[in-house]
Amino acid sequence: MKTAFCAVSFSMGVIGTSVFIAEEKMKLSLVKVALLAGALVSAPFAANAEIVLRLAENQPDTNPVTMAMHKFAELVGEKTNGEVRVEVYSGAQLGQEPETIEQAQAGIIDFARVNSVVLANVSPSVGVFTLPYIFKNSEHKYKILDSEIGDKVRKDLEQIGLIGFQFMEAGTRNFYTGENKKIESIEDMKGLKIRVQPAPISIKMVELLGATPTPMNYGEVFSALQSGVIDGAENDYVSYYTSSHYEAAPYIVEDGHLSPPAILLMNKAKFDSLEPDFQNAILEAGKEAALFEREAMFKANEEAKQKVIDAGVTVTTIDNSKFKEAVQPLYAEYPALSELVAEIAAFDQ
Repeated sequence: MKTAFCAVSFSMGVIGTSVFIAEEKMKLSLVKVALLAGALVSAPFAANAEIVLRLAENQPDTNPVTMAMHKFAELVGEKTNGEVRVEVYSGAQLGQEPETIEQAQAGIIDFARVNSVVLANVSPSVGVFTLPYIFKNSEHKYKILDSEIGDKVRKDLEQIGLIGFQFMEAGTRNFYTGENKKIESIEDMKGLKIRVQPAPISIKMVELLGATPTPMNYGEVFSALQSGVIDGAENDYVSYYTSSHYEAAPYIVEDGHLSPPAILLMNKAKFDSLEPDFQNAILEAGKEAALFEREAMFKANEEAKQKVIDAGVTVTTIDNSKFKEAVQPLYAEYPALSELVAEIAAFDQ
């Protein structure tokens, strides 16, 4: 939710009661702003002028990405000898990702960890990393993200008042299906009812692959798979396991259609206001935390994959070249990204 101040205009005929109500509404708005900024009355200023920075994270503390944000906070403290402290607000305490991006831009909070899918709404070049089959595999993905291409995309964030740290892992999405619906080739996609996120790219992608996209709330997917309302869905291994979708859809094909990265953002004005030693410490901590997160997330996905295999899931590995070929018309719908798409395609050539 974007924090806003209500402008109250008074006319000559306003009675005292209306004024009182308006003043109370204004007080409530101010309280919301104070809470979002983390300006808690119970947290007095430190005697040693400690700098406190606030970081918004929408995942719970048990998620590898949140663990990495706590690692980042720890590293910043170590590298600044405790002169800079990062407070991590996990579990969407400060709002969901669209809201925390806006808050970071406005300087209400200092950091926000978000997914590139959401970030692309305000920094379009990030959207290139959310296109289907843009990466060949995880190794190729991080060669790209850690290259000048990734640097260029992160540099664009400065135009909207943000600093972007190294990209992080957010999982690779694969299709999974129920009994007698195993996918071994693109031909097997034809006519399947596949649950997708209510996002234009996901819907168009499934259509181009020959299936029928079925947008649906995440909480309804398991029962829909069980009842046959849908034939399959798509997600990363961790979500496939923790949601128990593997019980109703025991076939998964590793097509790797979407693999959008995550990223930690910082308000640029706040970053620029810090002394150089603190800036360098934060940059170093951001890089180390990103590498920590990648390793933790890869490990979590591998563990989840093994658990579903142990439970009887059939994993199919395929050459996804025909899948990628089928979705090329979708790329044409984003002409502003064509230069970046070409750079990625030519990267290993």
